[in-house]
Amino acid sequence: MEQVDSSSAAMFLTGNRVILRPLSDNDYESYKQVRTRCHDWLRKWEPTVDGIPMDSISTREHFTQRVSAFERGRHFDTSYGFGIFLHDGTFIGEVTVGTIVRGPFQSALLGYWIDEKCAGQGFAPESVALVVNYGLGALGFRRIEVAIVPRNKSSIRVVEKLGFAFEGVSKEYIEVNGVREDHNRYAMTIDLWDQQTK
Repeated sequence: MEQVDSSSAAMFLTGNRVILRPLSDNDYESYKQVRTRCHDWLRKWEPTVDGIPMDSISTREHFTQRVSAFERGRHFDTSYGFGIFLHDGTFIGEVTVGTIVRGPFQSALLGYWIDEKCAGQGFAPESVALVVNYGLGALGFRRIEVAIVPRNKSSIRVVEKLGFAFEGVSKEYIEVNGVREDHNRYAMTIDLWDQQTK
């Protein structure tokens, strides 16, 4: 298998209006500010375990552990996390790739969120496109999937805009805000991406 350069330095993805890079300990204050301000807006879409949110930002220690987990994920090729930043350095969200399965599958599961103040301005599609291009290119995936609660129309617009294929509904797929929710499943394959970007 081809070796992937997953160092932090290699993972700066630059778009027209955003720069994606792994989060560092220095990003804590910006991250906490956005997550705190957008708490109610984001909570209704995010995974929980027995009602407990998976993304805790209550302390710098929790954030440092999260940053370290993504560093280990890059090292072991199990997950990749990117902070979304405007070109002036303002933090506005995240795109993550996890649940990576290699071998004959070469697939991963995508997740993303955006600052409520930046929603509907095209930042999420641009950021997701950068990560999909990186995943289907440098990381060697053949398929990237995303699961979205059907009532999350904004998130669905992101993947529809990028040409992800709708593949069906998975019943009670993920616990969201304490409740098992059905999810729409979408996928982008390398062949479909090549068609979209020609």
